[in-house]
Amino acid sequence: MEDAVKMVAELMAISARTAPKAVGKDFLDIKVVTGDEIKILGERMLELAKERNAVHFERDGNNVLNSDAVLLIGLKEHPAIGLNCGACGFDCEEFNKQEKAIDFDGPNCVYRVLDMGIAIGSAVKTASMMNVDNRVMYRVGVAAKQTGIMDSQVIMGIPLSATGKSIYFDR
Repeated sequence: MEDAVKMVAELMAISARTAPKAVGKDFLDIKVVTGDEIKILGERMLELAKERNAVHFERDGNNVLNSDAVLLIGLKEHPAIGLNCGACGFDCEEFNKQEKAIDFDGPNCVYRVLDMGIAIGSAVKTASMMNVDNRVMYRVGVAAKQTGIMDSQVIMGIPLSATGKSIYFDR
């Protein structure tokens, strides 16, 4: 069954890649994680649970360790889209001068973040159609960035599993 879940992860990656994007420009980073990289992600999440005294990192880290695959969707460094809408808190010229990092790098153009959200929605739709359990997780993205598994501005992770009961709910 693990091979089937990995195949679904690849199909999810296609769904994310082909999702519509503002002005037709793609700044997404998409990666299927399996094997040892899953262990690296899960273990880093458990470390973060201790460092931050955050039980949710522990819960989600254990979920990742029990997953067959993880799909990472990240937003690469990008220029402002050029609308001067101010939704990011800046005009586009000022946006391009900003530098800031906490868990993720920012600011980010709201339209590029929307592109990422649409891609995530397309990916989880594909998982749902294939009856593979999944959950979008912020904490997976933090671990992916910190371990260097993916180097994007913002990263979300979608762990995948196919068992008799979803490991991502009723936790």
